[in-house]
Amino acid sequence: MPVPVPHQRTVVLPHQAGPVDDACADTARVADAPGAGDATAQRVSAPAAGQEAAHSAVQGFLEPTQPLPAEQRLSADHGPAPQGLTLLLIGEDPNSHVPDMWDWAGRKVRLRTARNLTEAERLLTDDVHCILLDLPPRAPEGRAARDAGHGARDDELGVLRDVLRLAPSHAVLVLTYETDAERAADAVRVGAQDYLFRDELDGAVLSRAVRYAVERKRADLAQRQLTESRMLAQENARLERGLLPTPLLDGSDLRFAACYRPGRSRALLGGDFYDTVRTPDGAVHAMIGDVCGHGPDEAALGVELRIAWRALTFAGLSGDELLATLQKVLEHERADDEIFATLCTVDISADGRRAGLCLAGHPAPLLAKAGESPQLLPYEFGGPALGLLPNARWPRRQVELGGSWSLMMYTDGLIEGRIGVGNQRLGQEGMTELVSRQMAAGLSGEELLDASVREVRDLNGGELTDDVAVLLLDRR
Repeated sequence: MPVPVPHQRTVVLPHQAGPVDDACADTARVADAPGAGDATAQRVSAPAAGQEAAHSAVQGFLEPTQPLPAEQRLSADHGPAPQGLTLLLIGEDPNSHVPDMWDWAGRKVRLRTARNLTEAERLLTDDVHCILLDLPPRAPEGRAARDAGHGARDDELGVLRDVLRLAPSHAVLVLTYETDAERAADAVRVGAQDYLFRDELDGAVLSRAVRYAVERKRADLAQRQLTESRMLAQENARLERGLLPTPLLDGSDLRFAACYRPGRSRALLGGDFYDTVRTPDGAVHAMIGDVCGHGPDEAALGVELRIAWRALTFAGLSGDELLATLQKVLEHERADDEIFATLCTVDISADGRRAGLCLAGHPAPLLAKAGESPQLLPYEFGGPALGLLPNARWPRRQVELGGSWSLMMYTDGLIEGRIGVGNQRLGQEGMTELVSRQMAAGLSGEELLDASVREVRDLNGGELTDDVAVLLLDRR
């Protein structure tokens, strides 16, 4: 069976039909003038104002308030003009009558015809703006029953669904008979932008319907993308909230507070991570860490390290053994060999008076004993960050806490903010003075952390670019 050859039909300006406005008439007159040549080839963009107006209207297919002068549209100073609308007609009858149409600037709408979906797929290029689907007449009841008996599709709008699957981003108009209004309405419900009746079809109606369908499809696609973006953002937010830690301190007399602010815009989770748990022996274990970088990969790695730390802690590991195991996790899970993580772990005895401290390239915690000013714990005994040295060791140092104390653990985002306009950083000394002032004012718990982070941000002159995590444990 020979394969039908698709052909493109050029809509010729009929005698009885004129252009839709004066600008079109001017175009036609110039095209017919001696020496004018091919009007399509000579129709080019005008000076700056005309060119911008033409470009804007081609993008939106909007009617201008006033037509451009013909001499501007036909100026040959700046090359060919932008092409107008292209319509693809799909129907069993290749001779279906479609009136001539013009766009806002008097350009003739190009028409392509296809007798089936195979031809339509070949003709459906990027420059097609709208599809006109010519629905066949509804079959009589007897014939429909015979067709159904032979296994034919009983969905009268099946061809429309096929077109929508073939061209999900194109506007679709349905052409049918006025006596078939119910099926036309069903076509819009299925996904067509609009429908037209053959009995009332003319060039002006079809031209307006095509422009309307194109703009409505464009608005539908934009709304769908916006909805999908919102749903994705909501899913990400729920996922990130689920990955934030929940401290397990049941049975402990320690008070816990935390403040967490990722550096990524509109994110809930960054590369900083922390956790606190109480083991069956009554000891309280706390840790805080920072994966280098600020992206989602770093945030995911931070979550993995936090979960691994919790599991290893409940398994009875601590100190050097725990950090060496975490380094193996980091080496297996990181995206490249240059990624590392800093970490600080504190193991507080069941009576709350002593603690074992391990530092892996991380800033030392701030300890405030009862009646004393906050002081930084010694840093010199710490080891390197995780992921830097394959056979590193992390010594554990015993710290006397006393009967009443506050221990603040933090990431470098809190101390690397700028002070004023210059390049001077807040640093650990500046942070210590800031926290001492807040504690002297009577602040504690979450109020102390929020006030400290807010003052650091104010000193920086705006939002901090790095992730910030602060953890506070109190015993009173």
